Amino acid sequence: MKLKESVSFVVTGDSFITRRNMQNKSQSFYELKDIICKGDVKFTNLEVTTHDFEGYPHAFSGGTWAIAEPNVLKDIKAFGFNLVNCANNHAMDYSEGGLLATIQHLKQEMLPYAGIGKHLAEASKPTYIETENGRIALVAVTTTFHESWMAGEQRKDMKGRPGVNGLRINSEYTVEKKYYDSLKSLVHKIDINAQYNLDVKEGFAVEKENVLKFGQYDFVEGTENKSYRYPHNQDKTRIIKSIMEAKRQADFVLVSIHSHEMEDEDKSKPAEFMKQFARECIDAGACAILGHGPHILRGIEIYKHCPIFYSLGNFIFQNDTVSHLPADFYNKYSLSGDCDVAEALDVRNKDNTIGLGVNPYVWESVIAHFVMDIHGLKSIELYPIDLGFDLPPYRRGWPALSHNKRIVDRLTQLSAEFGTKIVTSEDGGMIKL
Repeated sequence: MKLKESVSFVVTGDSFITRRNMQNKSQSFYELKDIICKGDVKFTNLEVTTHDFEGYPHAFSGGTWAIAEPNVLKDIKAFGFNLVNCANNHAMDYSEGGLLATIQHLKQEMLPYAGIGKHLAEASKPTYIETENGRIALVAVTTTFHESWMAGEQRKDMKGRPGVNGLRINSEYTVEKKYYDSLKSLVHKIDINAQYNLDVKEGFAVEKENVLKFGQYDFVEGTENKSYRYPHNQDKTRIIKSIMEAKRQADFVLVSIHSHEMEDEDKSKPAEFMKQFARECIDAGACAILGHGPHILRGIEIYKHCPIFYSLGNFIFQNDTVSHLPADFYNKYSLSGDCDVAEALDVRNKDNTIGLGVNPYVWESVIAHFVMDIHGLKSIELYPIDLGFDLPPYRRGWPALSHNKRIVDRLTQLSAEFGTKIVTSEDGGMIKL
């Protein structure tokens, strides 16, 4: 298929959907659908597993064990979406069984996805969709996941392991000599490294050169006190290779990155490694980076005529209406076996006085509509949405178009550090190129 003049993309952030959409005949639903269907490509991040409890709850979750009945995929399609990311911190909430069942239901609904698979090669591979105006690829990755969730590589003599396409992040702490010497002295006074030292001696761990191990943390001596995070080289190489492969097989390559990691304690600022990695993905052939994960908006950068959305916030957010929670959740909050889901969530949120529910930025986001041709980015339009911050937890979470100028103003402030200028428009905002 020959590329026509341009391709249109409509992209959103997290769709944490746990309820069937009974609003799909409302004016609000059709307003959103009309915007989404402006795109040849319509993308969202599927933030839940969709199955009938085929998998066991994993001992570790992404925060809430995210499960929804498979029919919610029909609602995702009803909005118009034709491409989803599945590499995120909830993909393995119900272990391998839940992940494989989710894959099965996605295939039954003929909803293209990327980022998970029966083994690492499948989780890492690009997914392609054919549109009227060109062929589009999606490579999907998460930097936020439990280490046991990483998909395993196949060998000629061993099958792989189901999981996510993960980008592991290494952390290293540089400290001044006086602190380094104190840590070094302390290591020898307590048993914090006892197991690690034994593992090195017996060949079960590999010692790093010029690195002081202190429990699970790595310290090096330097002239200042700072932390440094950087991607695992093997993972980065694999992902870049997937992007380069996709570039040879498609007109445009999208890269979806699910990342909760932040700069210092500010959720609105992406981690430095995220900014560097996003730019490297574009250098490798990606046309846009679709970021999501922190459940709030982050800034937008235009790099080499390509958009980097560091976080598109939420599109659907219904984490307070999951139907079931495993015993691990109740035990964490010292709750009895007679406690139900609603009670457990109320305890976690302290009756809706703490947590994501009381943060208004969680319930305000945008839908981004951008157009690209062979020369790069032609336009970006931003449509503000509201997810019902003031509604009861069991009703909020569905998006509706908003005319609240504050949403675009905040995104403008967040994007300023990247030199991106957003101007208000009748529908919301647009980026000056």
